[in-house]
Amino acid sequence: MIVMTFGMYSIGCLAISSVSLYFNMILKDFLAWIEQDLGPWGPLALAVAYIPLTILSVPASVLTLGGGYLFGLPVGFIADSVGATLGAGAAFLLGRACKIAVPKLFSSYYEQLGRSFFICKLEDYPKFRSVTIAIQRSGFKIVLLLRLAPLVPFNLLNYLLSLTPVPMGEYMLASWLGMIPITLALVYVGTTLKDLSDVTHGLNKFSKARWAFIVLSLLVSVILMICVTLVAKEALDKALAEEDERADGDGTPAEPPNIEADSNENLCRPILVRIDSPHENPEM
Repeated sequence: MIVMTFGMYSIGCLAISSVSLYFNMILKDFLAWIEQDLGPWGPLALAVAYIPLTILSVPASVLTLGGGYLFGLPVGFIADSVGATLGAGAAFLLGRACKIAVPKLFSSYYEQLGRSFFICKLEDYPKFRSVTIAIQRSGFKIVLLLRLAPLVPFNLLNYLLSLTPVPMGEYMLASWLGMIPITLALVYVGTTLKDLSDVTHGLNKFSKARWAFIVLSLLVSVILMICVTLVAKEALDKALAEEDERADGDGTPAEPPNIEADSNENLCRPILVRIDSPHENPEM
């Protein structure tokens, strides 16, 4: 059993590494195309490229670093920030559409196999159960804190939040503000790169002085991100505690939203399917 588990884990890691390498090669060629052929249209193309990557849950850090290298800090930050927000919005809308369409089109299959992958993944993030309660009253605040604190991976969070009742406008604004620190840090690191190949192939041709500068820059960025994350996590915990106290005060039970379990016990049981209003009785 141990050997089999280790083998499956190794195969999974190899597959993920291969896919990541493939996408990194494509993104490197894409950045080279922007640099050589697009001229002033480059920032727009960079921003639009975030949409398919985010929908497919492909990490876009290469694009973020490339934006800093190609356009510098001000323009690169604007292009990357707008692109990341557009991508998050596109994934959110797709999640909302699937939430409505999939159960209607494939109701029997949907009930048999146990909801979507993203709902099952909630088991890996039990704290999100509490978040779904708080987000009904403080959507903007909770989404902002979730973006600042890495409670859930970025691409997965886009789809998980589409299952909650947070309004689209609040989601977009909070996501944009919450992604500013990490975007700014990556763009800044991108401005220190010497060649476009450094975006994907490492920093093997730098002088000692440039290495020292880059390491110092990375340390400063990491320290700032840790500080932001700790503050955001503390604020998120406080917000969730306040929601629990408020629920106890107004008589609303502080329980997770309505949960529908699959009849097949061998399938992944969803944590969240539908969020009911805290003042409405769940349908039986």
